[in-house]
Amino acid sequence: MNTSGAAEQGKTEARPIAAMAAIAMAAACLLFGYEFIRTASTVLFQDAYGTKHLPLMMALMPPAVLLALYGYGFLLSRFGPARALLFTSGAAAALLIACYFAIVAGLAPATGVLYIVREAYIVVVLEQYWSLINSTLTHARAKRLNGPITGIASLGSILGADILSRYAEPWGTECFVLLTAASLVPAGIFSWLAYRLAGEPVPAPEEAGGRQGHLALRLFRQSRYLVWLAVLIALTQVMSTMLELRFYGLAEEAYPAKDARAAYLGGFWRNLNILAGGLQFVGAPLLLHALPLRVTHALIPLIHLGTCLALLLHPTLGTGALAYMTFKGLDYSLFRAGKEILYIPLSFDMRYRAKEVIDAFVYRFSKGVMGGLTEGAGLLLALPGQAYPAVAMVAAVVWLPLVLRLTKQSPSGKQA
Repeated sequence: MNTSGAAEQGKTEARPIAAMAAIAMAAACLLFGYEFIRTASTVLFQDAYGTKHLPLMMALMPPAVLLALYGYGFLLSRFGPARALLFTSGAAAALLIACYFAIVAGLAPATGVLYIVREAYIVVVLEQYWSLINSTLTHARAKRLNGPITGIASLGSILGADILSRYAEPWGTECFVLLTAASLVPAGIFSWLAYRLAGEPVPAPEEAGGRQGHLALRLFRQSRYLVWLAVLIALTQVMSTMLELRFYGLAEEAYPAKDARAAYLGGFWRNLNILAGGLQFVGAPLLLHALPLRVTHALIPLIHLGTCLALLLHPTLGTGALAYMTFKGLDYSLFRAGKEILYIPLSFDMRYRAKEVIDAFVYRFSKGVMGGLTEGAGLLLALPGQAYPAVAMVAAVVWLPLVLRLTKQSPSGKQA
């Protein structure tokens, strides 16, 4: 019996698992800090300009995200995925620190810059983690591990939200901006370790050095599948934006004081992440194993229809929190775990460039468009609160047949 060969094979098989553990820890550190900045940036902007101008910030996001993505694409072409990830993480930390000093110096516009930076850096960095995951795991292994990977990441979110809810009032909201920047240091270390363990994915010769463009936009002309993925993400963000605006408006009415509202929101995100963690560790692996992927995907918009209807009929902070928490909880767990499987069979440029365009730019562009439309409508007339869940319900109705079509066309074939 060749024991040395068996031992070597065992080491080879263990390296991808170790790499996934490292990237999950990187995501935990990243999301630990993001829990601080998500609430801090919103509250600081609300304190400076009010909730009514949040849609304007959403409308300004797409150009900022596109600029960040082009920079990422250039770095990917020039230095490869591992170093591109380090550079983008470092740039995010530097911008957060600059915003902190501008805010404490009394420059109110810096709160708007901070809001846009927060929306851009999280998607650009986090989607790079998933590009590595989708390049390392097989379809079968992803069904088992995608949920736990997001579950480990959510532990950082839970801890961050808990700290924020406890200390927002005694420490002050502004200090959490610096803590977010600090969280990117261990995140960068773990992500570098993950690449050392997994190895850098190698593009095909026609993809090397960004030969198809730093953003590989031509791929969308060649692949209808990528277009449907982009439309799906756009629909999810229409719903997300409507529920977010309604929830934050209800929260501002219930908690007018800045730090008290930050503490409430910290508790909200802590509870949401606990819910998401349960779904990530248990719900997503069980459902993805027991049901075809297209059935699992179809369940999600049906659930959202129910919670949006509850918010439409009973517009309270409780139902607003329920609808938004349900959306985000499923988005972080079942939807994320199932969506990432759809990328696994694709090429390097589709996983590293087109994916960023879809899951970062289209993600934020859709939110920005909805924010801009809401801002414009608000200038013409006072939008009734029922308009927000009503639009979200329309998005869910369109989402259902689209996702059934998309999963039918998946390159994974019958596995989807």
